[in-house]
Amino acid sequence: MRAAQYAKHGNPENVVTVVDLADPEPGPNEVLISIEAAPIHLADLYCMQGKESFQVPLPAIPGFEGVGKVTALGEHVGSHAPGDRVFLPMGCPSWREKVVLPAADLLPAPAGDAIQLALLPINAPTSYLIVKDFGVQPGDWIIQNAANSNCGRYLIEIAHSLGIRTINVVRRPELIPELEALGGDVVMLDGDDLAQRVKAATDDASILLGVDAVNGMATARLGECLAEGGTILAYGMLTGEPCMVHSSMMWFRKLTLKGFYTAYQFADRTPEQVRQVYAEINRLFESGILRARIAASYPLEQVKDAVAHAGRRGAEREGKVILTMAA
Repeated sequence: MRAAQYAKHGNPENVVTVVDLADPEPGPNEVLISIEAAPIHLADLYCMQGKESFQVPLPAIPGFEGVGKVTALGEHVGSHAPGDRVFLPMGCPSWREKVVLPAADLLPAPAGDAIQLALLPINAPTSYLIVKDFGVQPGDWIIQNAANSNCGRYLIEIAHSLGIRTINVVRRPELIPELEALGGDVVMLDGDDLAQRVKAATDDASILLGVDAVNGMATARLGECLAEGGTILAYGMLTGEPCMVHSSMMWFRKLTLKGFYTAYQFADRTPEQVRQVYAEINRLFESGILRARIAASYPLEQVKDAVAHAGRRGAEREGKVILTMAA
């Protein structure tokens, strides 16, 4: 089988290459999966660059999620059949044509476009759990920055379906009508006067949850928009800067700054509860509520072009970049 692999750190398009590896064979309680599609995340690029906290043993196959179909069963597998579509477990190195995994680790995936489905294992639960796990109720407000990111778009779609209102902060004006059409209740540009404009746009609503993927002083600007007792969830690191929050906000307005990591939210759930989350994600996808913006898809053999595209920012990369594998 073919796989993307890197054996040293550096510029992703320089270090990643396609290699031939032995075809894996499923053992007892395992299944063989032919991978259909896998996304390229910033975390993949950080791993190839060797950034702190993103280093893994080399050589390494990139990838954190994806979707595929069961093609062979090991002994004692009764929960799956050839042809079943499944999500790869979170953190699975997915930039390859085939993988063997324990049958118990697999969650069912719905029918539909594999390119869209490839993004559901991580990004969609991230947005879903942000909306569901922090006490937000129908009619409440959430404010988020990087609202045009894939997680940001999912959050808009999920919140809108639940009657939760969103304030969506972006850095380019051309994104405003697009996110409004997606269901964002308020969409506005970031800036030093963000809190004043949010107050006017929401009739001075009490906002208790802010979602931060940018960091730096963007974190403080979200904090200025929150009511007393509000929480800022930091789940991304677009600027690579520390989250900056004025100490007076923490002292006098009882704000909380928390890190959010999807894997930890799942760790607090039973396997059955995790399955229920994915069943709801599947329902939202099948009903047409969850749709990602795709910048481009590339076959595995064009992985160098794909990672170069994924590394662009802003208007140079509108949406996610996906790798597709030969079935």
